[in-house]
Amino acid sequence: MFPEEVVTAGPYALRPPTETDADEVTRACADPEIARFIPLIPVPYTREDALSWINGLSRKTWEGGGADYVIHDPETGEFLGVVGHKPLDRLGNGEVGYWIAPWARGRGVATAATRAMTELAFAQGVPRVSLLTDVENIASQRVAYACGFQREGVLRGAYPKRDGSRADTVAFARLASDSGAAIRPYLPFFPGGELTDGVVRLTPLTLADADDFHTVASVPDVYGHHVLPEPPEHAESVERCRYALHLWLAGDRAEVAIRDAATGAYAGDIQLTNVVPPLDQAMTGYSLHPDYRGRGFVTRALELLVEWAFTHTSLRRIIAGTAPDNTASHRVLERAGFVQEVLVKDLLPGPDGTRVDDIQWSRTR
Repeated sequence: MFPEEVVTAGPYALRPPTETDADEVTRACADPEIARFIPLIPVPYTREDALSWINGLSRKTWEGGGADYVIHDPETGEFLGVVGHKPLDRLGNGEVGYWIAPWARGRGVATAATRAMTELAFAQGVPRVSLLTDVENIASQRVAYACGFQREGVLRGAYPKRDGSRADTVAFARLASDSGAAIRPYLPFFPGGELTDGVVRLTPLTLADADDFHTVASVPDVYGHHVLPEPPEHAESVERCRYALHLWLAGDRAEVAIRDAATGAYAGDIQLTNVVPPLDQAMTGYSLHPDYRGRGFVTRALELLVEWAFTHTSLRRIIAGTAPDNTASHRVLERAGFVQEVLVKDLLPGPDGTRVDDIQWSRTR
């Protein structure tokens, strides 16, 4: 179904693989990131594995109506990676996949090749093309959005991992009738990857922060003001950190680590949650380790986060809620420019089946 010939992909080109690609395929597939996110690739990867793919698995893909292309630079011939399309499923739908050699990343190769592969599938009459990626593979998710794929949800435990566990997979898809325009995230990542005022530093929460996050979340006067007011299980903290970047990119929430700018030590966390794009509104909340209290860290973090939100997103209104007796949080919000709006009676679940009043605050653009 797909042409076994050279296909233009923006500034790059696609062509069927040949045995002359074996050395470069072998070199690329030694990369830990490729092995991490494509667990069916042998480890260690040998030249014999590359030849087996070129002459065996790839040929079966072509014979089944799919395609495997090598991505290369048409001017220099440099090998850049692989993009492919699986044989159609029983409903006539397609699926695109790719991997990029480590030396070719950061040049838009994956986006150009994936867009070209998808358009080629539509030209062959495929009505729908899906793209599946590990929930931790943020680079691949950015490619999906850049190619106009819409996020449709998460498939739990959909893919086997090398350690015997199962990975959650993010499902994206494009229809032939979609515009294909790049989808701009509602919540972009921080410019340069972080925010700082020289005293505190804000970085996206990641899986590496799970133990520190759990330690803070397990402090009684921290979880006592959470909904629900219960300490989390360690597995819950790990999963929250694992999903943090994915949910940020999806526009669902921004989970941020507060760090001591001088030492880089984890001090606490701050979030934008309950994001409502039609209202351009989000909610903020924060927690701080007792060792870092009394130094203005949360106020500084909140000011940095709000300034970023009002400068780099379309958010116009950020709200917060506090218990009436949480005077420390009241002072933080007041110093950060929030104003009290209303007291809502019995809004939140409290301990032992009780209900807790909530003071609601806001800061607007």
